[in-house]
Amino acid sequence: MLEDSAVERVLVVSAHPDDVDFGAAGTVATWTDAGIVVTYAIITDGGAGGSDPDVPREQMPTIRRAEQLAAGAAVGVTDVRFLGYVDGELEVSHELRRDISRVIRQVRPQRMLIQSPERNWQRIQASHPDHLAAGEAALQAIYPDARNPFAHTSLLTDEGLEPWSVQEVWVQASPIQDHFVDVTAQFDRKIAALRAHHSQTAGMADLPGFIRGWLTRNAEAAGWPEGRLAEAFRVIATA
Repeated sequence: MLEDSAVERVLVVSAHPDDVDFGAAGTVATWTDAGIVVTYAIITDGGAGGSDPDVPREQMPTIRRAEQLAAGAAVGVTDVRFLGYVDGELEVSHELRRDISRVIRQVRPQRMLIQSPERNWQRIQASHPDHLAAGEAALQAIYPDARNPFAHTSLLTDEGLEPWSVQEVWVQASPIQDHFVDVTAQFDRKIAALRAHHSQTAGMADLPGFIRGWLTRNAEAAGWPEGRLAEAFRVIATA
């Protein structure tokens, strides 16, 4: 496993605005505090989100883009890229693999954070079909696409993007969790990031309480003392 000191750049790929903030905003804050440059690539436009029927559907992508920018800023992320796929209709396609590979070659991260391509039967809400597709497409872009000069050849010949090998992948919402990050000190920033997604979280009666309970259970699974808060991942070497 890479030490954070060996990581200069991290790329986060997620299906929807807010996915990274629910799963990993505290961890992202620890990375940016350490001087690591973090980039978000948000695959869908978030147009199927929200719960207010009075908000016209055509306005939702613009709303959610602004919310994700504000949420990123709360944890030190200013480079947020939106791929513009339709929310709720995501599939693993050659085009999606190419688009993720493009961002990998542009950013050239040592580490990536993705969603799990495996269904989590203990947390079915984490296994939205878009999440599964995003995770699988990102994994295929990591290996073999982004590192292969003969995959998506236009990225090299037309755009001048050289192949890049990601060394390490962190998976959020995985059925198997083998690494925990202490985010106790980042809890308030995680809540600020989630509150930035007003269209998604405004209706939650006790957002801090819900998140604190979740992170407490992660810390208990890690065997940590009472009062600590953790985000949980599966970490895979890919180089």
